[in-house]
Amino acid sequence: MRSRLSPLRLAVAGAILLVAVFAYMVTQKSDKLLEVPDKAHSLTGLIRVPGTSRRQDGGGIYYVDVVLQKASLLQAASKLFRPEGADLISQNEFVPTGLTYGQQLKVDAETMTVSQKKASVVALRALGLKFPAREGGVRVAAIDSDSRARGVLKPQDVVVAADGRKIATTLDLFNALGRHRPGDVVSIGVLRNGKRLGFRIKTIADKTEPGRPLIGFAPIEVVNARLPVPVHFDLGRDVGGPSAGLAFALEVLEQRGRDVDHGLKIAATGEIQLDGSVTSIGGVKQKTIGARQAHVDAFLVPVDGDNAKVAKRYAHGLRIIPVKNFQQALQALATLPRNS
Repeated sequence: MRSRLSPLRLAVAGAILLVAVFAYMVTQKSDKLLEVPDKAHSLTGLIRVPGTSRRQDGGGIYYVDVVLQKASLLQAASKLFRPEGADLISQNEFVPTGLTYGQQLKVDAETMTVSQKKASVVALRALGLKFPAREGGVRVAAIDSDSRARGVLKPQDVVVAADGRKIATTLDLFNALGRHRPGDVVSIGVLRNGKRLGFRIKTIADKTEPGRPLIGFAPIEVVNARLPVPVHFDLGRDVGGPSAGLAFALEVLEQRGRDVDHGLKIAATGEIQLDGSVTSIGGVKQKTIGARQAHVDAFLVPVDGDNAKVAKRYAHGLRIIPVKNFQQALQALATLPRNS
């Protein structure tokens, strides 16, 4: 004789199963990542220039970043369970050169250090200080496991030429490779322990943009500069990448006594170059939301790469100031209406 489960027991069993499946999908991580907005952070007290003091006027310079975290199976399956403004991406989008996740984090940390040096140079030069500073090539930080450069290039090599043309920046290298197709051979010159060496390396295809050729290594720009005054950065948290360069440069000026923010709370993003130009960055949507969450008065965003257009889409009343270079950013802030 068979016993039948009552409707109540069936319902209870179904509910228990549903809860178990839900708990599993919440706790188990997927192979995807989430780009999550992070409230903008004030740079007051995080950058120090000995012998100077920042004016206390209620204003401040803020930098914005994006929190990157592993998505749960549930978050990967439905955007209803993702934080506000979060985007789901593949790991290849965060690690475009095919490096490991850990290697990319290290590269990002080194890139931020270079960004801090560039920002210091631009800010101190804006104050009229004269000192030597120049780009010195592109350093090999790590090599892609699929790269034909493995066994040829070594970490810490500095690429200074490609196809007979001088390479001073990552943009120079990008442009040189842009003249090729994946599978072409490129001639490069490198500095290794002070010696100039030449190699011919077959390019590979970018995993996210198959038509784009790569040598297959993580590039870090070399910046040679002798700052006339030391500038110390201590963000107190793990942050990487070059996107805070503009904010860093503005805060260095504030530390040197220049009234940049005029009593306003100003968020800024953009990679800064030694010539003062401000170039495009990623995660503009999340950074705009983060600036809004901090209730800043305005948000400076690069014109480059349509960054400012994207920011305006998510501004929701936040004043967006598009900028092409550092001097334009200063001029825009000088003419910004003050709070009553």
